[in-house]
Amino acid sequence: MPFMPVPGSEVFSSRVRSSEQVLATIPPELPLHRVVPDVAEKIDALTYEVIRHRLWAITDLMGQALKQMSGSLVVTDCNDFDVALTDEIGDIVQIGPYNTELAAAVDLAIKWILEHRSGNPGIHEGDMFLCNDPWVGGGLHQNDVAVFAPLFHQGKLFAWTAAIAHQADLGGVSPGSWTPRAEDVFWESLPTPPVKIVRNFEIQRDVEDVYLRRSRVPKMVGLDLRAKIGANRVGHERIAQLITKYSAETVKAAMQRQLDDAEQRLRAKLDKIADGTWSAVSYQEQSMKDDRGLHKVVCTLRKTGSELVFDFTGTSPQSGMINCPFSGMYGGVMSAVLPVLCGDIPWAAGGIRRCISFVTEEGTLNNATFPAGVGKGSVASSWATMNAATECLSTMLDTSVELQGQVQSVCCGTWDLCVMAGLDQRGQPFATMITDSMGGGFGAGNDHDGVDTGGLLLIPMGKMPDVEMNEFMLPMLYLWRREEADSGGPGQFRGGVTGSLCFVPHDTPAPLAQIVSGAGKAVPQNVGLAGGYPGNSQADIAIRGSNVAEFFARGAIPTTLDEIGGEYVVLACEDEVLLSPGDVHYMCWQSGGGYGDPLLREPARVAHDVAEFRVTDQSARSIYGVVLGPSGSGVDAAATEVLRAQMRDRRRELAMKG
Repeated sequence: MPFMPVPGSEVFSSRVRSSEQVLATIPPELPLHRVVPDVAEKIDALTYEVIRHRLWAITDLMGQALKQMSGSLVVTDCNDFDVALTDEIGDIVQIGPYNTELAAAVDLAIKWILEHRSGNPGIHEGDMFLCNDPWVGGGLHQNDVAVFAPLFHQGKLFAWTAAIAHQADLGGVSPGSWTPRAEDVFWESLPTPPVKIVRNFEIQRDVEDVYLRRSRVPKMVGLDLRAKIGANRVGHERIAQLITKYSAETVKAAMQRQLDDAEQRLRAKLDKIADGTWSAVSYQEQSMKDDRGLHKVVCTLRKTGSELVFDFTGTSPQSGMINCPFSGMYGGVMSAVLPVLCGDIPWAAGGIRRCISFVTEEGTLNNATFPAGVGKGSVASSWATMNAATECLSTMLDTSVELQGQVQSVCCGTWDLCVMAGLDQRGQPFATMITDSMGGGFGAGNDHDGVDTGGLLLIPMGKMPDVEMNEFMLPMLYLWRREEADSGGPGQFRGGVTGSLCFVPHDTPAPLAQIVSGAGKAVPQNVGLAGGYPGNSQADIAIRGSNVAEFFARGAIPTTLDEIGGEYVVLACEDEVLLSPGDVHYMCWQSGGGYGDPLLREPARVAHDVAEFRVTDQSARSIYGVVLGPSGSGVDAAATEVLRAQMRDRRRELAMKG
């Protein structure tokens, strides 16, 4: 039976609020620094560009400050965090280039704070608010913890800064706060609506204790809290310097113009595209442990003039722990819109959002009602929303000769999650994610191949962790981490190949608790475009009682799965297992989708891919229809032409049969 909203929970529901709606909720005792129309009109182009670039640099400095103060591998080595700068009512003026999915919904949370916290406990200079409630926003699941800081100038609320990062563990039934058994949110980490964590520039120790008490790794989470507070302080100091140099009125005018400019430039781009409707479906497998269902996110994009409507009618009902609230749907759409549609537009998300509206049904995978399980929302339904939105946007762009160059097939279609917890090589408790799947294959475009292990669409500055750093910090030893041939989606332009890793527990006295979570094992999430094929499916395999110790004893390291003996266990999409000493864990994450018919790919490019170990000889022949010479020496052009003609004839025969 589907969940019904708990009475009273509607106050915590995020929604897109207009400026007028927000202003109507703010009491007069909270004065706002609003833009002065005359100044906004008179600011010269040079001053505007200087201030705009300074605002971007400020968000970059905030991000660097957060990284320098954090002790979490997720932050320091993978850039799984983000920062943002908004105006006084929460419209995002500049979003950081790190994990845009995290920061794209901070406006929802700030507007919620203005509506529900202005009167009690009040919003004052020196305050900061902590939030990890995805129904409010500013994060897509409870592990995403944001700190929002109002910036005052001469007693008036001038702007907000926000810093948000994924935390390694915030409690719940399972280590890492990912709970495949979750039937609702009460199995998971506690969602906390905005609470004042800093008052008059001082951390509130009682509130901090309540926050950290839930975590299995409180010292790391506490350090990250201070890193986010510090990042906000850096932002405030730099904005104050900017105000001193140019005046508050001029800086606020530049912020307003940046919002307006982003809106106008996006509308001008949309005006170049013929009106139409495009649809896509992205699937999720297993909503929880032992579920065998297939769950879909349905997206219909309607473009009329310079307006976009993302309609998710038909999306499956909420189920298990793969759901996300409205904030996840919102963040998923914006994570596609920013890189695919706005790569040449400043990322003033508040202005870009003016061109976008949503149609969505409550109680569905990407608009889940409380108390649905949302612990996996960021990399499940929100990510699936981004995939479907990416496919719709790229199909739309492909109709425009002028804008075809911005087409982007779906990148690494899902996150291959592996959470480990236990005792490290120093005998200390730990909990962490294995984040190597940051190096996913990028989707192809209509005139270029995808970047091999290029990253993730939603995290422009994402990075794979350093192997040596993982081995230094965690009780693990890599057997390999490498790119995998044939993983990229075939096409006239090939999707970027992805990678795999294989490791053993090392120097730990006890089995490690392990959470495996990730869709795309039966239905690829990384679809191709215009006849391009999807990329590889995901795989997670445990090898129990392996023979790796025998290799080590003779000074060797296995290089393929075939060499490793033991009991092979193919892990489900959602599972909780133990990884014992002597066991092996293998994971291969998803790549990018291809673009165009593989039989249209230039044979010389296929031969080059084979020479570079990105495509195998067998796939060159069976998928691309390319016949190589002896030992892969060049292309046999005549044989290739014959083979491709035969493959096309076979397609026609199959089409005629139905």
